[in-house]
Amino acid sequence: MVLLVFAAVLTGGLGVGARGQTHADILRGAYGPYRANNDLLFYHLDVRVDPDKRFLQGKNTIRFRMLKDGRRIQLDLHRALHIDKILLGTVRLKYTREQGAVFVDFPQTLQAGRVYTIDFYYSGHPVETGRFGGITFRKDPAGHPWINTACEETGASVWWPNKDQWRDEVESMEISVSVPNGLVDVSNGKFMGKTDLGDGYTRWDWLVHYPINNYDVSLNIGNYVHFGDRLGDLPLDFYVLPEDKPKAEKQFTQAKGMLEIFGHYFGDYPFPQDGYKLIEVPYSGMEHQSAVTYGNRFTNGYLGRDWVGGGLSLRFDFIIIHESAHEWFGNSITAADRSDMWIHEGWATYLESLYVESRWGRADALKYLNGLKTKVKNQQPIISERGVNSTPPEDQYFKGALFLNTLRSVVDDDARWWALLHGFYQHFKYQTIMTEDVVAYFNQQTGMNLTPVFDQYLRHASLPVLDLQWGPGGVRYRWEAAEPGFAMPVMVGSKEHWERIRPTTAWQTMPTDLAKEDFEVATDLFYITVNKQ
Repeated sequence: MVLLVFAAVLTGGLGVGARGQTHADILRGAYGPYRANNDLLFYHLDVRVDPDKRFLQGKNTIRFRMLKDGRRIQLDLHRALHIDKILLGTVRLKYTREQGAVFVDFPQTLQAGRVYTIDFYYSGHPVETGRFGGITFRKDPAGHPWINTACEETGASVWWPNKDQWRDEVESMEISVSVPNGLVDVSNGKFMGKTDLGDGYTRWDWLVHYPINNYDVSLNIGNYVHFGDRLGDLPLDFYVLPEDKPKAEKQFTQAKGMLEIFGHYFGDYPFPQDGYKLIEVPYSGMEHQSAVTYGNRFTNGYLGRDWVGGGLSLRFDFIIIHESAHEWFGNSITAADRSDMWIHEGWATYLESLYVESRWGRADALKYLNGLKTKVKNQQPIISERGVNSTPPEDQYFKGALFLNTLRSVVDDDARWWALLHGFYQHFKYQTIMTEDVVAYFNQQTGMNLTPVFDQYLRHASLPVLDLQWGPGGVRYRWEAAEPGFAMPVMVGSKEHWERIRPTTAWQTMPTDLAKEDFEVATDLFYITVNKQ
């Protein structure tokens, strides 16, 4: 996910805790008994879109395996959309609606271990809501219909019925979108063909071969033209408005190098059967799986701005790099709850720095990372309340990336660090995980107890403070930290001769000939506060 004008866009200027969570948030965010009793296997979303009436009509075929005996499951659909019927075979099922939740009841007990399929028919005029509208019906500059979805925060149920949470993903999915003749739909997955329906509409069919989270599912309808490229066997497909094709042909060349760089660090592009797509949209961009949407004006930086400062971020297209980084972190590896979304955003922001490091070296990568510090507020923990559909603060991006850079310095062995990153991704790809899974992996692979370090940076708002006091015997040092038992090595002294010390929350002393004003701390390698006394 990319940010716009951060606080105003994400939280209306209020933190998560300040605004609280609504009953609808709790219904959607909680993984209650009617979610937990079943495991999603497959969706076939088949929807017909009327641009003039701003109207959707369709069905979602939902296949799931029962994990426990039960007679009810929970799905979701925005209240603005009408449920036409829900069928189990030919049997019409009863349901109740509460806020966006839809509780579907079955006439007989569904048995644990068995697979069931229902057809959920719906229709209506979806509402535009959220950062990018959820689903928007607009016109392109030439006056053609231009319809797009981007619903990560709002929830996919704003435009189609599904199990609208992150923990349980379908294993594969079909997407069929019928649009007026002359328009193109670009969705996730591999293009399987189009069919003239004979009534002025054409159906575009797509097949997703991999697990996919619901907010990644997208439709993009417009007067698109296509051009392509390849990275070995991987097809690269680009869809843009006709007048923007010359600019796109130049700008989108960055995609190939980016895919190679991230593939080097973590392993090959996660969705080879589905290919990689960039699709022009009227908003800044989103990480829709295998169908990354792009609205960065075909220029470097972020919407033409020097995003980090010092000119570094003007060397590359921020949206291509950041949103595509989510193919690895966010799409292939997904947080099981929104509370732990730093697994998407902190990692994707850190991947920006790895792109810089691969292209221009470690020194520029450190400048890039440390340029993020001005964006960090340190007012709320990165991990927010679980089970209530809460959105973590913006610090999940920037502080998350700076924490990972700090963790690299704690490991203090780049060969080991690169192996850790590669192994971490490979171990968890195509899974939904929580922070506890990340911590357990890093603890096991390093043989270190990194739990207090993770907890300090992710579960507390404040940074650790390195207290330094000068006296006759040298310099005394200790950590002040919110996390009990916090102990983290740090580099001190001078850039030419760093010395690695291991402070705890108890005072220790080290000899030094350096005066207070000459005694440095490697704050470009460790994201901390230093208090010299």
